This record gives sequence, structure tokens and C-alpha cells, in this order.
Amino acid sequence: MNLADYDALSFDCYGTLIDWEAGIAAVLSPWAAELGLDKSDEDLLLAYADNEAQVEAEHGDWLYSKVLAEAFRRTGQVLDAPVSDEWADKLGGSVPDWPAFEDSTEALTKLAEDYQLIILSNVDRAGFKGSNDRLKVSFDRIITAEDVKAYKPAPQHFEELDVALEDMGIPRERLLHVAQSLFHDHVPAKRHGLPSVWINRRHDRPGWGATPEPSAEFSYDAEYRSMIDFAEAAHAAKH
Repeated sequence: MNLADYDALSFDCYGTLIDWEAGIAAVLSPWAAELGLDKSDEDLLLAYADNEAQVEAEHGDWLYSKVLAEAFRRTGQVLDAPVSDEWADKLGGSVPDWPAFEDSTEALTKLAEDYQLIILSNVDRAGFKGSNDRLKVSFDRIITAEDVKAYKPAPQHFEELDVALEDMGIPRERLLHVAQSLFHDHVPAKRHGLPSVWINRRHDRPGWGATPEPSAEFSYDAEYRSMIDFAEAAHAAKH
């Protein structure tokens, strides 16, 4: 693909720009230690992944903070370990504490020179504000689960993206979607007829981590192991 053919980039945030696995594990790991559970961070993330996706599918109108808390409770049930309201609320309120990947700000700053940047995220507005403060980049449009009352891989984010593109005067064929999650992003992007780039953040680790394995058809047009690799390739294509 020729990255110069695009004028706008839409991004998943959590897993692509923000290290949500580190953020979730920072709560689940001390909880497990408190209960004496012999589970690694990866074990906990794998136990957690399907529960979050299920809650999102069942309760598209819930704020992400509430989704996180309920997903944590269900994870505790799966592991036969109690999750107190205090622990559930701690995960629910943790999004602003989740760290950005080291290359995210540099990559986004470089990309902003040549592209309009759009966020397409499974989060609420308050949570994203905390993450945006860490990313230190001004996005041209922000579309959250709170805005569309649904969570990816449901289609509402991408339907709202079409509305945003029309309002911004950007032809649909000039938009490229960029994301880590095959389940949350590349499945619906394919279904919606959008080209996409896979940021394979877990290239050096086996398994799926906090993201469910995709069960529907997906595709992507290019793969990069980091945001900075993608940004440098895009910059070279534009210049």
C-alpha cells in the first residue's frame, strides 16, 4: 500500500497508543497477590479478556468505567476468587493512570504533520481525557463508546466515522484505520470496507493477552511492530 494515498488516520487508542494491558495488570496483579492466587499477569489478562468483551456486548450504553468494574467481578467468578467493590471500582477508575507506549507521542506528533488524526475508542470521555493528557496530541475528532452507545466490534463507531469524514470534507477512500486489536478493530474495519494497518504490539509475545481471539473474518493491508515504525514509513511516503 502507498501511505501517501491517505489524508486522515483513525486510531484505536487502548492497545495501540495506550498500554491498556499494563494498566489492567497494575490492578489485577496486586488483587491476585492479596488473595494468594498463583497467576502471572498474562494469566490474569487471558482470564479477563472475554469478560470485558461480553460486558461490552451486553451493555453498550454503560460507561467504560462501569464496564471495567463488572468485567473484573466476572473475572473473579471465573477464577473462583472474590472481587470486592473497592477492587472493582479501582479498576473502573484506573484508565487515566494507564501508561502511553513510549513511542506514541513521538509517532502521533510526526503523523500530525501530514494527516488529520481521529480517535475511535472503546472508552468514555472522562477516561480518554486522562489518556489524551498522556499522549500530548490534539486530535481532529474523537469518537468514543460513550458517544455512540456501543463498543467495538459493533459497527456504530465506524458509522459515526463516516459522518465525521463527511463533515471534515475527507473522502472515505482517503481514510486509513490504524489499530492493534484484530478483534475490536480489524474485524469491523473489514466489514465496513476500510483499509487498515495492524500495529502488532504483541509481536514478541505469544497469545492474545487482554484482547479476545477474533472469531470473525478480518484483514489488514500492512503490519508494523510499533507506532514509530509506522510513522516513519508514513512520513517517508509523504515526503
